[in-house]
Amino acid sequence: MERLDGERPIGEFTVSPRRLNGATSQEIVAGATSDVYFARGLDILRRLGRERTVVTAEVFSRQPGVLCGVDEVVELLRQAGAKVQVEALAEGALFAAKEPLMRLSGPYCEFAVYETAILGMLASASAWATAARAFREAVPADRPVIGFGARHLHPAVVGVFDRATRVGGLDGVSSILGARLSGVQPVGTMPHAALLIAGDTLSVAQVLTTTAPKGARTVLVDTFHDEVEETLAIVRSLGDQVDGVRLDTPAERGGVQPDLVRELKARLAQEGFSAVSVMVSGGLSPERAVELAAAGADAFGVGHAISKAAPLDMTLDLKVVDGKPVAKRGRIPGLTASARLRPQPLGVTDQQQL
Repeated sequence: MERLDGERPIGEFTVSPRRLNGATSQEIVAGATSDVYFARGLDILRRLGRERTVVTAEVFSRQPGVLCGVDEVVELLRQAGAKVQVEALAEGALFAAKEPLMRLSGPYCEFAVYETAILGMLASASAWATAARAFREAVPADRPVIGFGARHLHPAVVGVFDRATRVGGLDGVSSILGARLSGVQPVGTMPHAALLIAGDTLSVAQVLTTTAPKGARTVLVDTFHDEVEETLAIVRSLGDQVDGVRLDTPAERGGVQPDLVRELKARLAQEGFSAVSVMVSGGLSPERAVELAAAGADAFGVGHAISKAAPLDMTLDLKVVDGKPVAKRGRIPGLTASARLRPQPLGVTDQQQL
């Protein structure tokens, strides 16, 4: 697909018909996800003979957070063959508000139409990584926190989301694609639908414990009966074949409460099943996770609380034009001092003359 570079009229750019509306990788590299004014601005500069003006731009966020998306930005510029030099903080680095996160240097036309994509990649992924970090820090390090947020997002970005939560510190993710992109196995239990169709929990648990690998035999116990009684019935029947149970009590019944977790842990211990772990999910926040961890919860499934994180307010500013410090009103001209930015090689293109 031909790249938008200021020579081709915007009106001539077409996209392939589709019913799934997520942008393809080819369309992102072509610049099709750009705000139109960047392509129009580049066209104006080309007509003025200024499109190859050498500039340096910096990206910053108005909020602090966990940086994520650097690798994807670098890959975008590499695939586009952009002749630019890139510096950035490390993926997963904590950053302060208005600290330089990335610096791009080269002819403006080499990255102009990618400003939208660069900011979007960093803003969304960093927001999800930051929200994930808040959960990971809320509970003891030896208790896994698993991302269940894929269902709350457009499927086109699930891989980005799950990878960002891993960068933020989550121990696992539920989507198959997200897990593969992160180099781990997907983690999950079972859907309520399987239980409702089968008609009871025990028959499903029996199949699960004979087919799933050890460590993945966690039974959902909030579908039909009292969670404690359901759990005890399952472990009495299947014993140590069960790795754990998951409490996902709906909001209509008050959600998962600390007292429920305490009772369940105590009853399991009294009957000799202390090794059975208790996972909690559904409507969690970092604050609730702290309370549930104190009550004895062994693992946490977190979804909407992370997926709903608003993108961070990222900005890309030109700071140097033709070797001269510049800035729009209200900003300080010239490069912002930073000892943490590191070169991000793009491959052969970054070695070429700018």
